[in-house]
Amino acid sequence: MRTTVDLPEELLRRVKAAAALNGVPLRAFMANLLEKALATSDKPKRKGLHRPVPVTLPKTGRPIPAMTNAELDELFLRDELERTGLDRSA
Repeated sequence: MRTTVDLPEELLRRVKAAAALNGVPLRAFMANLLEKALATSDKPKRKGLHRPVPVTLPKTGRPIPAMTNAELDELFLRDELERTGLDRSA
């Protein structure tokens, strides 16, 4: 699959040189680097972010459950469909 990535010129020069020194095409060299990077990083090291922190409304004190981005997208989509009167299955 073809994609475009903007890299600093110095970094691109170093990557091209390393690929040439290893005798492999730039595409294969980059793919190998990305595979290695993904293999070494099992899971993101995000301490304390595994459970969202509830937010409270100042006046009422009622907790508002935290939502994932997917849940928020669904909520916004439903709201937009209700406002515009469009049917979701259409």
